[in-house]
Amino acid sequence: MDAELIAMQLFSGVALGAILVMVALGLSIIFGMLGVVNFAHGALFMVGAYAGLYVATLTGSFWWGLLVAPLAVGAFGMLIERVLIRPLYGRSIDDPLLLTFGLGYVLVETVRILFGNEGMPFPTPPELAGVADLGIGYFPIYRLFVVGVVAVILLLLWLGLEKTRFGLIVRAGARDPQIMRVLGVDVARVWLMVFGLGVGLTALGGVLAAPMRSVDPEMGTLVLAEAFVVTVIGGMGSLVGAIVAGLLIGIAISMTALFAPEMATIVMFALMALVLLIRPQGLFGKPGRA
Repeated sequence: MDAELIAMQLFSGVALGAILVMVALGLSIIFGMLGVVNFAHGALFMVGAYAGLYVATLTGSFWWGLLVAPLAVGAFGMLIERVLIRPLYGRSIDDPLLLTFGLGYVLVETVRILFGNEGMPFPTPPELAGVADLGIGYFPIYRLFVVGVVAVILLLLWLGLEKTRFGLIVRAGARDPQIMRVLGVDVARVWLMVFGLGVGLTALGGVLAAPMRSVDPEMGTLVLAEAFVVTVIGGMGSLVGAIVAGLLIGIAISMTALFAPEMATIVMFALMALVLLIRPQGLFGKPGRA
């Protein structure tokens, strides 16, 4: 087994990890700010993929699907927060968890009714078809594009959270929402926008992942499990943890698939168990946060 094959497999793991980062980031943002464990996150990932496919088919352009779907699903997420989640604030953490768990099933069955059970292909845009020579081998251009988009999103998210007033409010509200209310901040509005942002990120992940796999109603199930594993390893509510753990899991799955394909599905759970034994709060989490 030569070094080029290993290097290409590592890069494939980064591309897979980039998708996991997008989904886990949305999950971590929602939990970190609202304290809501969103079990509908995988279903919203799937809805994002279907929305992207629908818009792309309607307009004939992948780019419109990539732009419109996250915005539309993010707005839908804000509606979910306003109508379903908000009345449960201040109650047991189990209440929104169970609600979003049931909501996930509702979304999946709704998509089944509208689009059927069969998987639907999402063609790679012609501009991003083919492969590129990286010097260590040839790699699909579309996967390079996915890594680039996720890198840009991470940069914009960091700038938004660290360099803007809204980001300051979000970070302060995650620590002490009561003080923010005393200071006159409309915390409910901030939570609405944060929930929409988290859902929009996972919807974007769904659109980006769609050309690499078929779009089907169950595509969010495994992604949800992977996102929770990433979130637990990185630390509940930690954005840095979601990024590091997402890339770690992506590379671990990719390299395991190369050397021991039958172990590729379970390696992430083994890593999670190991991290929990050594550091129960996750790599970047705070004790007691969960």
